Amino acid sequence: MTGEGAEGILTIEELSAYLKISKSTLYKLVREGKIPSQKIGRHWRFSKTAIDRWLGEQPLELGAR
Repeated sequence: MTGEGAEGILTIEELSAYLKISKSTLYKLVREGKIPSQKIGRHWRFSKTAIDRWLGEQPLELGAR
């Protein structure tokens, strides 16, 4: 499977690649409750649909300083 798990569920590694951000940045977003996520046992999982919706709701930061 490449890029997406069963039925649109992503692992932290897959989401890191999808968003093109480091896993450490992604863990920070999860800890701060800024990204839709679900912990199953010791593992974080992400719904691709929820992530895409979340991305569409984020303000565009062009030229952020």
